[in-house]
Amino acid sequence: MKRLEGADEVLHTRNAEFQQLQALVANRTKRHRQQSFLVQGVRPLTIALEHGWPLRALLAPSDREVSDWAAETWAATGVKRVLMPGEMLDELGEKADVTELVGVAEIPADDPARLPRDAGPVVVIDRATQPRNLGMLARSIDAFGGAALIVTGHAADPYDPQAVRASTGSLLAVPVLRADGPEQVQEWLEPGAWQYVGTDETGERELRDLDLVRRTVIVLGNETRGMSTAWREACETTVALPVVGTASSLNVAVTGSIVLHEALRQRLDAGA
Repeated sequence: MKRLEGADEVLHTRNAEFQQLQALVANRTKRHRQQSFLVQGVRPLTIALEHGWPLRALLAPSDREVSDWAAETWAATGVKRVLMPGEMLDELGEKADVTELVGVAEIPADDPARLPRDAGPVVVIDRATQPRNLGMLARSIDAFGGAALIVTGHAADPYDPQAVRASTGSLLAVPVLRADGPEQVQEWLEPGAWQYVGTDETGERELRDLDLVRRTVIVLGNETRGMSTAWREACETTVALPVVGTASSLNVAVTGSIVLHEALRQRLDAGA
């Protein structure tokens, strides 16, 4: 454990610069105006650095000791380094326990060039309302070999702190893009080369009967209303996941995870 030194800047009060950082926690408009979001925790920050994610600053406590990991990351990361009282840093971290480091990360452009062309399924979620579901989906895409997450329509922000935390760092390893709707997604992906599979309680097919080794776009709808009419029309087929017990339906992130796992199973069996 050691105190950190060598800061480029030291904040002592909740001045205008600190208030700008605070806005990244709760204000979506200001997050996207600044094109920045906050990342905290050992795993998320480590993944960000391993994947070369653009960081604009690293924030750390000026009045308490930190772990060897935090000290090494602080010394090795060539970005602006800012010290501030631990109490202020904890406000940005939104954690019950103490915060060691917070990264100010750049929000990337919604550029289709970021979409892998020869990887696993692309997951689309339409008009999602819960940031945590976006983070959980990013985590499952990462775990089960998916290619990307595309968020369409008027939806929750994938760079909301809740989404970033729920992804446990996978949001920094998986390409995440925002699009208006099916027409834009279809323009981004090679026309005719992808099958579009929607998930719906009244789906036409069983999951095990689908060929998910093919290049597939998995479409998930809004948490309460399901897929929009436009996305239903864009999908070649829909799949239903049978449930038993008292549950009326599955969480949208759970649904996406099940389909992704089946796609991975088929690809492994096919040696793909």
